[in-house]
Formats: sequence, C-alpha cells, structure tokens
Amino acid sequence: MKKYKLFLSATAALLPFAAHAQSDEPIVVVATGVEQSPDEIGRSVTLIGRDEIETHQTVALSDLLATTPGVTVTRNGGLGGFTGVRIRGAEAEQTLVLIDGVRVNDPSAPGGGFDFGNLLAGSIERVEVLRGPNSVAWGSQAIGGVVNVVTERPVDGLRVRGNAEYGSNEQFGASGALSAGNERVQGALTAGYLTTDGISQAASGTEPDGYRQIGGTARVLVEFAPGFGADLRGYYAHSRLDLDGFPAPTYAFADTEEYSEAQEAYGYVGLHGVTGPVKHRLSFTLADVNRDNYDPASGSDASFFSRGRSERYAYQGEAALGSVARLVFGAEQEDSRFFDGSTRASQGITSVYGEAIVTPVEPLTLTAGLRNDDHSGFGSHMSWGANAALRPAAGTLLHASYGEGFKAPTLYQRFSFYGTPDLQPETAESYEVGARQEITKGLSLGATWFRRDTRQQIDFDLATSTYFNIARSRARGVEVEIVAQPVTGLSLRGGYTHVDAENRSPGANLGNDLPRRPRDTGSLSVDYRFAHGPSLGATLLIVDDSFDNAANTVRLDGYALASIRASVPVTRQVELYGRVENLFDADYQTVAGYGTFGRTAHAGVRLRFD
Repeated sequence: MKKYKLFLSATAALLPFAAHAQSDEPIVVVATGVEQSPDEIGRSVTLIGRDEIETHQTVALSDLLATTPGVTVTRNGGLGGFTGVRIRGAEAEQTLVLIDGVRVNDPSAPGGGFDFGNLLAGSIERVEVLRGPNSVAWGSQAIGGVVNVVTERPVDGLRVRGNAEYGSNEQFGASGALSAGNERVQGALTAGYLTTDGISQAASGTEPDGYRQIGGTARVLVEFAPGFGADLRGYYAHSRLDLDGFPAPTYAFADTEEYSEAQEAYGYVGLHGVTGPVKHRLSFTLADVNRDNYDPASGSDASFFSRGRSERYAYQGEAALGSVARLVFGAEQEDSRFFDGSTRASQGITSVYGEAIVTPVEPLTLTAGLRNDDHSGFGSHMSWGANAALRPAAGTLLHASYGEGFKAPTLYQRFSFYGTPDLQPETAESYEVGARQEITKGLSLGATWFRRDTRQQIDFDLATSTYFNIARSRARGVEVEIVAQPVTGLSLRGGYTHVDAENRSPGANLGNDLPRRPRDTGSLSVDYRFAHGPSLGATLLIVDDSFDNAANTVRLDGYALASIRASVPVTRQVELYGRVENLFDADYQTVAGYGTFGRTAHAGVRLRFD
C-alpha cells in the first residue's frame, strides 16, 4: 500500500503548470534531475545532440559513446552483441541508464546492467553522459555514472526526418521520425528497422551471425487546461541475434545455430503542475525486458529465458527561492521482479531525497544533496554529495565535486541458485577537480582529475559458489577534452583519458588491473562543411592494451580505429551520405575470443522537412 499512498498524496499537490518553452540554450538534467545550465554544474557531463549523431552517421549509440572522455566500450562480437559501457573504470553494471526518464537497467540480468547492444541511434535526439557516482539524484546503480537518453521530442508545428542506408555484410537500416503539435497537444513518433548478416561471434568461426531489430518510440505532451499537463512516453524494441556457443565434443567457443531474442518495453506517464513558486511532477514508469535463447540442436523450446520487470512511482518538487536558490525534493517507490523458469523473486526500494542549488554570488553555484533508500532486503542506506562551479572570469569554469554511489544487490545475486539473500549494497566515494577554459573564440580546453573507491563490491566466491560482498576497487585518472571551431565550417573535438583501475580485493589479484579497462584512450573527430553544402569528416579512436581477466593472464592488444565520412546535399530536404569504418582494416578484440568488424562501407540517403 505504501506506493499507492505516495502516489495519491502527491496527486493533491498538482495544480496548473505553464508548459516549458523550447530553448536553443544547452541544458543538463542528469546532474540533479532538473534543468540546469552547464556552467552551474560542478560535475563532468558530456552532451551529444542529434546533429552530432547524424554527422557521425551513428547506428549503434555505443560507437559514439566510445569517443567520449572517461568511457570505454566492449562488445561481444558484431552489431547486437552484448555491449558494456564502463565509465571511469567502473563495472559496466554500475552504469545507470535512463531512456525518457525510465530506468532501463535489466532487473533479471545477473549484475542488473543494461545491454547497449540493442540501443540504436535512429530514435535518439540527445544524450547526457555524467561521469562519476550520483546516487543522490538517481539512487541505485549510479556508481560509475549515468547515461540519460532522450528520444525524439514533440514540437510546435511539423518536423519530419528519415533515412535509409545499405552497406557491408548486407546491412540495411531505415528509420523515421515525425513530430507535430500546437500549443495544446504535441506528439512525436519514431520507427526503425535494421538487419545485417553480421560477422561470426566467435573470432575463430567462419559462419556469420546475423542481427535484426524493429522498434519505435512515441511521446505525447498534452495541456488539458491552461497550465495543466500530462506527458506520455513509450519505447519498444524487438531484437534477434544469432549466437555462437560451446558445442561438443571439444566445448570450445565455435559456430553453432543458437540465437537469442529480446523484447524491451519502457513506458512513462507523468503529470505536472505548479503551486506558487513550486513545480510538481508525479510519474509512473515501467520497464519490462524479456530474453529468450534457443538452440535448434536441442529442440524448439527455449534453452534459457528471463523475465525482468520494474515499476517506479515518483514525486518530485522544485521550489524557487528568488534568484538565489532552488530546492529539489522527492520521494520514490521502486518494485522489481524476475523469473528465470525456476525462481520468482521480487524486492522494493522506498526513497526520499533533497537537493539545494544555491548561487550566493553571481560567479559561484553550490549544490548539495542527501538521499535515503530503504531496501526490502538490506534496510536503509544514506548517500550524499556536493559540488561547486565557479566562474571567476569570462570563459573560465572551475569545478569540484564529492559524490557517493551505491548499487543494490540484484535479484539474481540474492535469490538465484547461487544467491545470498542478505547481501549488502555496493558503495562508492568519488572526488573530482577540474577546469574548463575558453582560450580564444571557438577554442576551449578542459581537464579533470578524479578518484573513486568502491567497497563491498559483490563478486562470485569460487570457494562457496555463491555471491558475497568480497570485492574492492579503486580508479583514479585524468580526462582532457578539446573543442575547437577555428574557422567557419570546421569543427574539431578531441579527448584523452588516463585511468588506473585497480583491484583492491585481498587475495591473488590484489593490485591487478581490472579486466577490460585500458589505461589510456583517446579520440579525435574533425568535420568540415563547405560553403556550398558538402561535408567531410574523420574520427580516430586509439585504445591502449588491457587484460580480459582478473588474473591479468589474458592480454587484449591495443588498437587504433579510423573512419571517414562524407555527405552531399541534393536539395534543401535531401542529402546523400556515406562512410568507411575501420579504414585500415585493423585486427583487434574488445573481448577475448569474440570477433570484430574489419573494414566496412555504408551509403545512404537522409530526408528532412521542417
């Protein structure tokens, strides 16, 4: 009953609310859960817009995230293979992912992580990447950082875009988006389809493993009466991926006829209103993930399946205290459950939090917050954080932050055959200090030092074949980013990250590098658009050596990937484009034993009406 009381009591607070006006100024939501200017935030956040997605001709969002400072990406095989995104050396399962305000980490997965392999870029309008723990605003799982994805948003008037492309490995993709509305009702729809013959999942295999996805999103914003509104959002994707396995008699990783299917459905229903200086938002979100694996050699029934579902009821208030301060406060109830064919389990978290965003003097913004999470399994856990952003001169931003993160044990870790019901949450403390300086008009440079210590990390205890809080880790390093537009039409973005991610767990692996965390990564993207319309661009991604296992006995060699791209407008509404990826046909692996793409080429057409 607790969640329904929370939902009903918050409803009483909702009164007329003026709809937000569209703005061309950059905003950040991921730092505190409310809109802020980037210059008010003492945290490291990277913004990726639709223009950048289209310029890079991105198909899988993870490929673009791989060029973001502090982020490394690994993928098990080709397009659609399980893809993990690690932020500042944290585990992939410690990255919290939001799609249109819905927490989409899979409650049925062993580590509760999100598989970026099925997140295609066709429906995405913008992405915010926050680096470092932020459990005050977002609760569990935000130890490494947060990736906030926003799909096509409703607009006044009419906007239509679409594209279709074809390329190597018989890859064909098409997507489209429609946004329309007026002052009272606005809506947006997207749809996408992709199919490819792919490559062999097993690096030693000879048979390609294909991938297919169909999906779409929908958003509706309604103003029922002057100043009173509702927000509806939905996301659906159905994916199929061919797999390789471990067939008899050698049980080595090799070609098989196995395949997997995944259905992901996410939904959001929200009401918003205002009473005096206080804005209110009440929402219900749903995440439902179904996964099935099949092995035709063993029959037509699923050889493995999992069902994960989470429901979240939330209230958020935002009070403006003149121009000096804003208070953000809220309460949430999340219930999650899973079923794997033999075990059914559920758990819940009740949360309350508060944040203060204060500008005591014009050049300085201070933010601090506190959160309490009451978990049905381990009890209460308190998190807090604070950050400061100082603008001592035009074009200069100094920032510093302290943040805490925690990750609740997953249902699998507590209740599966290998589970331990009384596991405690993983916790982390993080510090960062940095600066951003505009050196000349069109040229800015930023640098950040960070450190994170993770304790009570849940790991599999080989001695007992169960999960326990036995692991510890430490990550520290430096991020450098440069953004330049030296002349009209030319844009340049580069980044470099050094991270020392170290196993601090007592035992044989103490002091070893954490698996699949290269110490050094760097990227550089350059694009030039000619005055008469055509554009040329290139990206270089360089990744250092790393290890594939905790014992540091299996090495993954470093690699460099280069890509080039071009586009040519035919009319104001029609544009032709093409790209070559892995230009020099580098041979590399991000996960030992899994194949990767060689040189590929793709070409397409893009339409836009607005």
